[in-house]
Amino acid sequence: MTFTTTSPAETEHIGAALGAIIPAGTILAYRGDLGAGKTAFTRGLALGLGYAEPVTSPTYTIVNEYLGGRLPLFHFDMYRLRSSDDLWDIGWEDYLDRNGVCAVEWSENVEDALEGAVSVTIEKTGEESRRITIEGGDFLADLSL
Repeated sequence: MTFTTTSPAETEHIGAALGAIIPAGTILAYRGDLGAGKTAFTRGLALGLGYAEPVTSPTYTIVNEYLGGRLPLFHFDMYRLRSSDDLWDIGWEDYLDRNGVCAVEWSENVEDALEGAVSVTIEKTGEESRRITIEGGDFLADLSL
């Protein structure tokens, strides 16, 4: 399914709708250029999962954990990782075992470790406008905006 947004708030809205229905154990594999809106989408995802705390980019920490919502949310940034071996070294398997939602920015750097992931591609189509394509996952049939 594909959506067009014209502001960060609209991008967050789509993320929130997804967060409201996403099941435990889901991996979201994000694709999109720098500044495309991946963190804005994750802010919305966190809202849909019931988080009120600020969501920030995990660029320097590799992963930010959000606990206390409907499901744990683990927001990864794989930009600085060279391969999926690096991902396993930081405890990827432990995050998977925690039965939350793993949102992975720069997923193409660790693609072979993301089996069964739902693909979220965010493309800039203008200064504020974005095209968001979400593919995979049977639960997407329940997504409504």
